[in-house]
Amino acid sequence: QVQLVESGGGLVQPGGSLRLSCAASGSIFSIDAMGWYRQAPGKERELVAAITSGGSTNYADSVKGRFTCSRDNAKNTVFLQMNSLKPEDTAVYYCKAVVRGPFVFSRTTDYWGQGTQVTVSS
Repeated sequence: QVQLVESGGGLVQPGGSLRLSCAASGSIFSIDAMGWYRQAPGKERELVAAITSGGSTNYADSVKGRFTCSRDNAKNTVFLQMNSLKPEDTAVYYCKAVVRGPFVFSRTTDYWGQGTQVTVSS
């Protein structure tokens, strides 16, 4: 099994910054894509940012230019640097990892973190 542990959420004023981290551990041979999703009350979960093992990224239009997704492959960790935060960024943020393991010939499986609350309010 694989566990994803997120950290870094909290309350921040509009225009402020937060950095989310998500560390994967367990029966991992390799991790393909990692990413961040968010879900606001009454809304569907949506992709915020994703990054491949090679470092290619894609972002939701609503966060382009404000959020940066990066990863440390040696530590199986993905980060989300969030700048110029807006009230509409308020949501529970979930980390996702597409994991191959425990062997090289194992299929890939999607794993999710428990979620971390981000609240942007004055």
